[in-house]
Amino acid sequence: MNTRFASLVALLIAATIAGAAAGEDWPQWKGPNRDNRSIETGLLDTWPDGGPEKLWTSPANLGKGYSTVAVADGMIYTTGIVGRDEYLFALDTKGALQWKKTYGPGWTRSHGGARTTPTVDGTWVYVISGHAVVARYNAKTGRRDWSVDAMKRFDGRNVAWGIAESPLIVDDKVICTPGGPRATMAALDTSNGKTRWVTRELSDKSAYCSPRLIEHRGKQIIVTATHRHIVGVDAETGDLLWKHGYRGQCSAHPNTPLYSDGSVYFTSGYNAGGVMLKLAPRGDAVEPAWTDKTLDTHHGSVVRVGEHIYGSSWHGNGNGNWVCLDWDTGEPAYDTHWHNKGSITYADGKLYCYEERSGNLALVEATPKGFNVISSFRITEGDGKHWAHPVIANGRLYIRHGKALMCFDVRGADFNPDGKGADATDAARHKDRPTEDEIEDVTRSVDESRADAKLKLARSYLKMGMTRKAAELLRSILADFPDTAASDAAKAELEKLK
Repeated sequence: MNTRFASLVALLIAATIAGAAAGEDWPQWKGPNRDNRSIETGLLDTWPDGGPEKLWTSPANLGKGYSTVAVADGMIYTTGIVGRDEYLFALDTKGALQWKKTYGPGWTRSHGGARTTPTVDGTWVYVISGHAVVARYNAKTGRRDWSVDAMKRFDGRNVAWGIAESPLIVDDKVICTPGGPRATMAALDTSNGKTRWVTRELSDKSAYCSPRLIEHRGKQIIVTATHRHIVGVDAETGDLLWKHGYRGQCSAHPNTPLYSDGSVYFTSGYNAGGVMLKLAPRGDAVEPAWTDKTLDTHHGSVVRVGEHIYGSSWHGNGNGNWVCLDWDTGEPAYDTHWHNKGSITYADGKLYCYEERSGNLALVEATPKGFNVISSFRITEGDGKHWAHPVIANGRLYIRHGKALMCFDVRGADFNPDGKGADATDAARHKDRPTEDEIEDVTRSVDESRADAKLKLARSYLKMGMTRKAAELLRSILADFPDTAASDAAKAELEKLK
């Protein structure tokens, strides 16, 4: 292969690998896996003075709310209260309003405003109101397909600050937590809203927590926090598998649990602290491995990066520090004051920390060595509390602040949103066209690189305990790249899962 074409091969391979892990949608609360992590790469390592370039502020009035955004298939979704009704908004990627639909009265009492982040699943988008109305809409047109008053259907009992749950989709079921004697948790059929199962064993109120699906040794378990417990529910039947008593000074437990390596971590503010629960092999029981009072996260979420947990602590409603804990032991690596407590998201080796009092947003090194701010700037648009969490999708950083939604460009020089390297494209247009043998060599090289990238992603899923998703990816490697080293490795990984 000549030097010119060897360069083309390198460019094509680099573009393919970058494309495999570059642009990614954020279709629900806390991202694709509800773990508060983006797998995007090639993002900015530092921001200029004043922050990254702002691409737009949506001209739409999004109303009052603390909802983050869901980004999927070229659309952006969020919720807000206008007047007394709660609305689902659909925007294009330039922030222009495409449609808005109401799904009933919004929560207008204490800390009024929309809470739910929409969940996009294929051609449908789901929401849950502050009064536990669950609704499904066509993601493109906004046509409502069905709506269920879960509070009324299950005799639920609302809580002091309104239901603050984002829908979880498990196969053909949408999960909600109305709370009450008839159903602490319920699964509705995604096609028609009919009840598929209920969890009656607890009779606990909801506690502002959005549940998460985990896969433990091949078993799907829904984990969440209720008024008095951290619980695990069989995703297929709704049966209560286990519960662990958990309460602080207040029964608000809004942080979605973390899961990895057979362990569930949960934390809440109001001096409740955090606890690491070790699951039994069959997933039907838990034992506490350690507890901690340093990382006492209010409602800003936590994230695991490597062998550490990152988040902010509650030192009363108006103050807090930024904390890093060891995943295995709960020992603090740092406990640092920076403005105030807030929300956190992870992408490309960095933490995006958004403090809630004044709207300072920082890019921070994801290292247990210290809370090292690389760059920061202040969000000055919008109104109300800075409670909506940062979202990173397709090289864009989205910040919601009350009525305002802002979009910032955080793509670095190596970011490839569609997997096509511009230099490679220019080279391919060169008048000296490659021979058929050279094309075959390039195709083989690119296929091998794509297979390797998929294998790496599948192994990441395995480390996170997401065996079903990993198995699907491994099987696709066998089907699409049968004569590669990655195919042999995928076959070996699938054998281990049997």
